[in-house]
Amino acid sequence: MPYSIEVAEAICERIALGETLRSICRSPDMPSYRTVYKWLEQQPEFDARFARARDLGYDMIAMEALEIADTPVMGQVATTKEWGDEIKQEDMLGHRKLQVHTRLQLLAKWSAKYREKSETQITGKDGGPIQLDDATAAARIAALLERASKRKQEEDGLDLV
Repeated sequence: MPYSIEVAEAICERIALGETLRSICRSPDMPSYRTVYKWLEQQPEFDARFARARDLGYDMIAMEALEIADTPVMGQVATTKEWGDEIKQEDMLGHRKLQVHTRLQLLAKWSAKYREKSETQITGKDGGPIQLDDATAAARIAALLERASKRKQEEDGLDLV
């Protein structure tokens, strides 16, 4: 399917509503998943609009998770007893929890906006904070682990050097 501004706009609108690209591409009038990714590589304007639509779609998924959490869904739970099956009407809480949890986990993977923030503050000898980027922090941690490993070997009498 050749690139079409109208189709690209329709894709972005549906993505912004929280629909997955996979479900969009299953529609008969839409291009394949592979074609959309080709368009994203070849059409910078479409790529930018698609990225913005994805961000909006993430917000829609978050709102959907809230709606699921706030809306009881009644269902039947059957339990087999000695005298027969016992059927109870109750809220399908476990299913709703799974739906919310799945959406929030995916959002955390897909978007930094929905990731849990964790902060570690390191203080120097003067008591002031030390600013480290991730690469420097990782290198320092690796060096500390190496020193600890060597010290452990020495304590265990395994130093063969």
